[in-house]
Amino acid sequence: MDIQKIIADVVAKLKLDPATLAKFAADPVKTLEKTFNIDLPDEQINQVIEGIKSQIDLSKIDIGDAAGLLGKLKGLFGK
Repeated sequence: MDIQKIIADVVAKLKLDPATLAKFAADPVKTLEKTFNIDLPDEQINQVIEGIKSQIDLSKIDIGDAAGLLGKLKGLFGK
């Protein structure tokens, strides 16, 4: 399993999808497992999370707004 490739793929997708990025900021393990179908042992998933965090600044993401943002996006698509 190429950890660096996983990190690069997830970072690229997160940069394109603010809603998923907010979900990742709130719960990185659950987001990787459910959204990206990544099922790794704890040690490796933590390496992936740290690698992603080193490439994306999560400090500017308001997790409190994540639920509202997701609700608005769902409303736009009628889901």
